Amino acid sequence: MSAYSCYYKRRLNVDRPTNIMIIDDTPANLKLLEQLLRTEGYHVFSFPNGELAIKSAINKRPDLIFLDINMPQMNGYEVCKALKSHRNTFDIPIIFISALHSTMDKVKAFNAGGVDYVSKPFEIEEVRARLKTHLKIHELESKLRDVSHHLGEMVKMKVAEVAESQYATIIALARLAESRDDDIGNHIERVKTSCKRLAQLLSVFPEYKNLITPIYIENLSHASLLHDIGKVAIEDAILKKPERLTISEFERMKEHTTIGADTLKVILEKYPQNKFISMGLAIANYHHEKWNGTGYPGHLSGISIPLPARVMSIVDVYDALRSKRCYKDPFTHDESIRIIQSEKGISFDPLITDIFVEHHEEFRQIYDMTT
Repeated sequence: MSAYSCYYKRRLNVDRPTNIMIIDDTPANLKLLEQLLRTEGYHVFSFPNGELAIKSAINKRPDLIFLDINMPQMNGYEVCKALKSHRNTFDIPIIFISALHSTMDKVKAFNAGGVDYVSKPFEIEEVRARLKTHLKIHELESKLRDVSHHLGEMVKMKVAEVAESQYATIIALARLAESRDDDIGNHIERVKTSCKRLAQLLSVFPEYKNLITPIYIENLSHASLLHDIGKVAIEDAILKKPERLTISEFERMKEHTTIGADTLKVILEKYPQNKFISMGLAIANYHHEKWNGTGYPGHLSGISIPLPARVMSIVDVYDALRSKRCYKDPFTHDESIRIIQSEKGISFDPLITDIFVEHHEEFRQIYDMTT
């Protein structure tokens, strides 16, 4: 038997007997219906009032209910509405069976949630036919829901597989960009961890509490890996030059921001709802912008710089300061923090700078543990 067949049989519980509930305050009606249904092989549960029946149905749900209208305490309409409002009984088919014959009574029964209406005195063959019809309809509806649920889960699994594949491809490209730079250590892993922690610390502030959700933090963490993806297109002679870059070389180096953004734009056009790619694009394009507007490529300033890029900016600079490059020796942690603090409101968002400096020991540990 296939995995789907097992799932399908388990969900439908095909070997269970069919249970019918009757709710009627007239003993003669109860007895007549009980005899008819038991002769047909159904398990029957009878109740003289709605309150008892509702409690029973919630605990042990029947497959179908026959319901009278004129009853003391709760009438049939009220009982039906109560059953339809409970999560354990909302989908049980209910057939009204009543001596009321007016069109308005029947309309009220259907509006309350009934699936059918049988008038008293009833014909046994009519009740039998209506019962079988609605049990079959209910069975088919249940099968449809189960199949739909199963297919939905299969689609989710396939989408997750595709997303993981795409993510793996993009991260491989990010690692390729990193490997071509002179720092072939764990730079992207360090910035990923630091961005995540900085976003967590930022999320408690009122102005960001609603924006920086756990999903936002996770997307930012992964998207940070894409910040230098555009370096794949920068020539080795520039990337690995041990001396200061010339003006033209520096202009070429600056293009890694727009190259990375353009690369991610192509992906985003195919998957416009992908928050990870959207955030990665913003980071790649704007992580060299400065708070005072003197950065590149767009000379954005202040809060016009996307928040993910502002977070990435300070994390990236800290990591660059601490790291040995072909053109410089590494700065100590304390020296790096002093430099970052001096750039508050110039290169970096003032609030983000304050948070980073206040929690600087955490970022020291992240760097040291992943180096």
